[in-house]
Amino acid sequence: MNAAILGAGSWGTALAVVLGPRFERIRIWARDEQLALQMASARENGKYLPGFRLPVNVEPTASLPHALQQAEIVIGVMPSRFARTVYQQIKPHIRGGMSFVSATKGLEQGTLLRMSQVLQEALAIEEIAILSGPSFAREVAQGQPVAIVISSSRRALADALQQTLSGPTLRLYANYDPIGVEMGAALKNVMAIAAGVCHGLGLGSNAAAALITRGLTEITRLAVAMGGEPATLAGLAGLGDLVLTCMGDLSRNRSVGIELARGRRLPEIIGSMKMIAEGVETTGAALQLARHFQVNMPITDQVALILDGRRTPADAIRDLMERSLKQEF
Repeated sequence: MNAAILGAGSWGTALAVVLGPRFERIRIWARDEQLALQMASARENGKYLPGFRLPVNVEPTASLPHALQQAEIVIGVMPSRFARTVYQQIKPHIRGGMSFVSATKGLEQGTLLRMSQVLQEALAIEEIAILSGPSFAREVAQGQPVAIVISSSRRALADALQQTLSGPTLRLYANYDPIGVEMGAALKNVMAIAAGVCHGLGLGSNAAAALITRGLTEITRLAVAMGGEPATLAGLAGLGDLVLTCMGDLSRNRSVGIELARGRRLPEIIGSMKMIAEGVETTGAALQLARHFQVNMPITDQVALILDGRRTPADAIRDLMERSLKQEF
C-alpha cells in the first residue's frame, strides 16, 4: 500500500517517519521545491524537524501529481490557510478508491468550515477521516508512545484506517464524531495561547488548572452546539490534546501567549516563527461561531482582545476573575 502526505512541516515529516514501516512507499509533498530537494539529499527535514532520518521508502517531492501517483491513502497536513488551495490543485489527479485523512487542526477563515468540510467541498468526496489528538511531532518522530484518534462519520473507514495506521508506537482509537474531534483540535490552540499568557505572567499551577478546566467547558459548549458529542471532548481529541498544548514546552500556540505576556507585539512574534500557530487565526473564527450558535466563550473573548492589542494580558486575567459569579454547571 502507498500513501501521500501533503505538507512537509514538522507534523507531516513526523508522520512520514512513524508511518514509513507500514507502507510500501510514502511520498511527502513540500510546497517549497528547495525544501523537497534538501529533504531528498540529506534524508531529513533540516528546516522543520532536524535530526530525524527519513525511512528509505519515503520520497520527498514538490510535485502534487507525482505525490498522488498510486497513493491509496492521502493525508493532508498543510496549514489551514492553504488547505482549500492544495485540495483544489489535487482534484484533477484523484482516483476512485482513495481514502483522505485530514490532519490539519484549524478552521477556514471566512467560511468558518472545519477542515474535513473544506476537503469535502474542494474534492466532492465522502471518504474522509480526521487524525487528531495529543501529539507533538518531535516526540512522535522519536518513537515515543502516542495515542490519538482516527475519526469519521463512516465507521468502516475509521475502523479500516485504525488498522492500517496503528503501529508499535502509534496507537489509534476509532471515533465516529468528526465534529467533536475537529472542534476540539481547533479550539485547544486558542486555550493554549491563554495558557501561555498565564505562564508568561508568572501565574502558578492553580491558574493553569483553572484555565484548562474552564477552557474545556468552552470548547465542549461550542462543539456540542454544533452537533458534537460531549464524550469526544472528554477524550484524546479534546481533553488530551488540550492538556498537551496548554502545558507542553513544544507548543507553538503556548509560546505565542508567553511572548504576548512578556510584552512583545503579535506581528513580531509571528514573524519570528518558522511554523504557523493556528490558534491566532482560529480565535476570531471561534468567536464568530460562538455568536452564531449563541454560546458564551469568555476565555476566547479575552484571547481575541489580547491578540488585537485591545487588552493587556494582566487586564484580561483580571476581567475573567471579576466576571459575575456563576454556578459551575
